[in-house]
Amino acid sequence: MPGDVIQIHTGHIMKAEAVFPKLYQLVMDIQELHSNNKVVISVHGGSGVGKSEIGALLAYYFNDLGIGTYILSGDNYPYRIPKHNDQERLRIFRDKGLKGLVEQGAYNKERGEVLRKLQELNLDFDPNKVKVDPWLFIYHQEGRKGLEGYLGTVSEIDFEEINHIIAQFKNGKESILLKRMGREVTDLWYDKVDFSNIKIMVIEWTHGNNADLIGVDIPILLNSTPSETLEHRRLRNRDGGTDSPFTTLVLDIEQKLLFSQAPRAKIIVLKDGEIINYEQYRQIMLQEGLL
Repeated sequence: MPGDVIQIHTGHIMKAEAVFPKLYQLVMDIQELHSNNKVVISVHGGSGVGKSEIGALLAYYFNDLGIGTYILSGDNYPYRIPKHNDQERLRIFRDKGLKGLVEQGAYNKERGEVLRKLQELNLDFDPNKVKVDPWLFIYHQEGRKGLEGYLGTVSEIDFEEINHIIAQFKNGKESILLKRMGREVTDLWYDKVDFSNIKIMVIEWTHGNNADLIGVDIPILLNSTPSETLEHRRLRNRDGGTDSPFTTLVLDIEQKLLFSQAPRAKIIVLKDGEIINYEQYRQIMLQEGLL
């Protein structure tokens, strides 16, 4: 995203160096089929796991070998700027939660007043409040279902536009207009980018292994648990609110999305740089109680 600064640390270098030999071979296998083949790699994982940094390193390694590589950030392709998207997520949670109470016969005037006061304090999504008001369980459950129907879907993200970019790249278009989106409503424009000498596109993005993203050849999953992801966000604190129970809820849904997509990943990397297969990854998730 425009204005973001990446800081590459030894941990990022360790992961990138662990990934690159296998990644290079996968790229060569694709290009051996046809010398003009363009390759699309996605570096995906939870928020703050190091997608930008590791994506930048992998692109650097390929460019250093004379293989033209371009990094594309998927963060430019939600329909809304970050703060407005956060507001939409919260709106959906509250709307679906309230409707759930009504539909299940759990709503009355008194509970409506309690809920309104909690919303004013941004405490309506705090799971600890269920201990005081058990009916909030329905509100949380239905609100979560609403979020699950929004996060990482075509309602939140313009997959059609990014898929069109991938198709243009693979079809050999020499220059492509790419969307740039910042953090304010006025921070929206397009840059014409020269792809005439580019053989590899690296997409760094949480949703880089989403089924609605078409044309990715090599998805790379950078694994992290929700607690690790939250710690990354605290250190970065890019958009604020990192300690919010609502953020924790979003990260939990995000983690489950990543797990559901993991069978499609060609490379899975742990926090310590170890490369594992899907079955090993699944066992780790089971052991950590994330399934």
